[in-house]
Amino acid sequence: MELIELSEKEFKKFADTSEQITFHQTIEWGKLKSFNGWKSYFVGLKDDKKIKAAALLLAKKIPKVKKYMFYSPRGFLIDYKDKDLLKEFTEKIKVFAKEKNAIFIKIDPYVPYKERNNNGELVEGGFDNSIVVDNLKELGYKHFGFNLMQDTLQPRWMHVIDTDRSMDDIMKDMESKTRQILRKNEKCGIITHEITRDEIMQHTSDRREFVDRPMSYYERMWDTLYDSGILKIRIAEIDFDLYEKNTKDEQNEIKNSLEDRIKKYENNELKMNEKKYNSHNKQDEERIKQLDKQLEKIKKYKKEYGNKTTLGGILFLVYGNEVLSLYGGSEAKLMQFQSAYTLHFDGVKYACENNYKRYNFYGITGDFRESNPLYGLYLFKKSFGGNVVELVGEFDLVINKFWYRTYKMAFGAYHKAKNISKKIKRK
Repeated sequence: MELIELSEKEFKKFADTSEQITFHQTIEWGKLKSFNGWKSYFVGLKDDKKIKAAALLLAKKIPKVKKYMFYSPRGFLIDYKDKDLLKEFTEKIKVFAKEKNAIFIKIDPYVPYKERNNNGELVEGGFDNSIVVDNLKELGYKHFGFNLMQDTLQPRWMHVIDTDRSMDDIMKDMESKTRQILRKNEKCGIITHEITRDEIMQHTSDRREFVDRPMSYYERMWDTLYDSGILKIRIAEIDFDLYEKNTKDEQNEIKNSLEDRIKKYENNELKMNEKKYNSHNKQDEERIKQLDKQLEKIKKYKKEYGNKTTLGGILFLVYGNEVLSLYGGSEAKLMQFQSAYTLHFDGVKYACENNYKRYNFYGITGDFRESNPLYGLYLFKKSFGGNVVELVGEFDLVINKFWYRTYKMAFGAYHKAKNISKKIKRK
């Protein structure tokens, strides 16, 4: 077998048949990373004319030396359980990388480690891909361990929902509180829609709490990923006119019900004891008062924000078998409307209706203790149902041992100095 550089067309044709395919292993992702100084190589292991394995390799020059770090985002597209094939690919790719002055190749395979349920617990009798870790380690890959926190290039822990089933089944798996919030948001006049390039640029400039990167980053993402259908951005807005109408409709319905009950009771047309009658009336009267207060709040919102305002948004990446939520944000002053529930539900529906196998909430941590500062993030995602996914982790294939040690020492010193600088600035 021979390792060769593939054309973009050859690579895409093979990659799209792989179970491990994600947006990370696409031509478009390689083009996006080029803006940050990464060069793309598309390589494949061919047996006669048939491709057996392939990878997008990103190469970046290390400052001040003629050496490069290589990264295959979400790992090679290969059967990691086939040790002979993995060995052949590894040997050939080491030669390729060495010729390009690489120090190491980093991979983080998109391969689940052991099966876990929605609580993060191991499933008895579930799948176990320990052999993937064993094979890589035996072939010389340096494993960075089974980390629990978000301290790798890409999340090792994720939360996903299987969407290759009906929406009714998906809804049944959600917590009742989540379903209640979704219904409440609908009554509040929260609506969502996909936005254009001009709109996202406007939101990133006007609403900085939505984003954590320069506007140029999102412009490049849009220009590189949108036309191929990989990138979708949806925002949630609240329509205060609709919120007001729904509130008034509910109030009128309760008033009519109350008046009808009183009339029937007074005319002896209602079979209800006095205690139950008074209890129902009191509940309705209290709800009417609550809705009066709600209408007053809506008037204040309209005065401050106008008839409509944006609550939040999510950037979705859609490719292969899944719809993935990459970035999201909410208007800090209007967090009480919990628009993130509606936006994620939109993503789940899109995945289900367009025959994607799963919706990926993406990063969580593997620490499921309540004391974990990120525990709330996990609880939010868990409330939609689904299950925790633990990936096999991050590995380095060392090409040049001397330069690898030098790089690691310099990298460690750089980050130590950076952390010290941050602490000094805080003081």
